[in-house]
Amino acid sequence: MTLQLSLDRADGDALAYVEQLLARNDLPSDVRTAPARFYVARDGDRRVGVGGIQRQGDAALLRSVVVEQSARGEGVGTALCDALEARTAGAGIERLYLLTTTAAGFFADRGYGRVERAAVPDAVRGTAEFAELCPDSATVMTKPL
Repeated sequence: MTLQLSLDRADGDALAYVEQLLARNDLPSDVRTAPARFYVARDGDRRVGVGGIQRQGDAALLRSVVVEQSARGEGVGTALCDALEARTAGAGIERLYLLTTTAAGFFADRGYGRVERAAVPDAVRGTAEFAELCPDSATVMTKPL
């Protein structure tokens, strides 16, 4: 079976799906209050994951990338990140940052490197994700686009 991933902007009734999937996976579910662009990944008609981009000047925070349990191991996470990175690079963003407590290996395999929190631009560090929602123990990673 070939993955046919598409991304749809998470708005309307899709916001409830995003919130539920994030909550089921212990990720911040501040979708309605965050100034991020959340997307729903679909394989045909099947919703298979979500992810978000929160732009902060010429950098952005990769937010809340998660794949449905039933779709794990199918390449959805990689395809979802590829699609989000392509949209981000096309918008003039030069560097992505992320915080993770569970997926540092996955993101390292995608070219993200660990970085100290102090090396992250103030605009990104000032987001709710950095300031409030993720623990200080989360791994901070970055990737140039």
